[in-house]
Amino acid sequence: MTQRTVLVVLFDGVQSLDVTGPVEVFTGAGLCAGDTRDGYLVRTASLDGGPVRTSSGLTLVPDSALADAPAPHTLLVPGGHGTRGQDPELTAWLREHGPHAQRLVSVCTGAIRLAEAGLLEGRRATTHWAYCEKLARDHPGIDVDPDPIYVRDGHVATSAGVTAGIDLVLALVEEDLGREVALTVARHLVVFLRRPGNQAQFSVQLAAQAARREPLREVQQWITEHPAGNLSVEALAARARLSPRHFARAFQADTGLTPGKYVERVRIEHARRLLEDTSDGVEEISRACGYGTPEAMRRAFVKVLGAAPAEYRRRFHPAPAAPAGTSSRHIHPHR
Repeated sequence: MTQRTVLVVLFDGVQSLDVTGPVEVFTGAGLCAGDTRDGYLVRTASLDGGPVRTSSGLTLVPDSALADAPAPHTLLVPGGHGTRGQDPELTAWLREHGPHAQRLVSVCTGAIRLAEAGLLEGRRATTHWAYCEKLARDHPGIDVDPDPIYVRDGHVATSAGVTAGIDLVLALVEEDLGREVALTVARHLVVFLRRPGNQAQFSVQLAAQAARREPLREVQQWITEHPAGNLSVEALAARARLSPRHFARAFQADTGLTPGKYVERVRIEHARRLLEDTSDGVEEISRACGYGTPEAMRRAFVKVLGAAPAEYRRRFHPAPAAPAGTSSRHIHPHR
């Protein structure tokens, strides 16, 4: 195994967390790996080698100019307000050097820079949810998926906003150095090992619009508070005092989701939280979330998250703290 060079591109207006999150993960992984030959050499570079000012006002001093930077195994482009305008010189550098990297990574709106350099053409990608529509409109040759927190397409990996970059880099570390190293880094940073890439960027309540009409807003709230209840269109329509047909049309018009899709997402979200935060059995959780049977919940999880409930819990249920008086090599996450 050889040391992998990670080059993080810096520019004015970069989002500081898009830089520091991945850098902390890669650097921590190298320390955990022990032998420096198995870890990462992390370097930062700006076009001219000069300091850059982040979108939050911090000043970052790069290691070098891009022209003097070592050829990277992993080339990472962060996002931030600085990606909103054109940057022909940086785009030209990415167009020339990007194809030579063994792995291309973007965090948040860094995908816009990769797209402008032609590096996402014909690929599936994502970015911060607020910019997915723009990315798809400006670059129709890219298959933009607004839902996942990150997307892997061959050697190219793109992530959603800010903290999703940490999830993506933890997944890369697990691939490079193994699950134990990734888990140790995750525990040290007090995050879970990683969320699956196809987990939604935000909760159902954020993803769906709040209904304009009061009766429909009340139904939305009732669904959220009663995932195990009778959530058929007929039952929900009765609560809104509308006919099932009128209710279904009005609900989709106001929220952007059909009643069935909204219910599905609420139940999945509720089940995820119970799997993460409790020790309840899968059968008990399936009943509490309105699935009725573990098999029905398993099918829903595989369809939406790409992982069965047991696998989901294995990834995200926090490990128990070490008993008093015993030692542990790991820092365990706290809720």
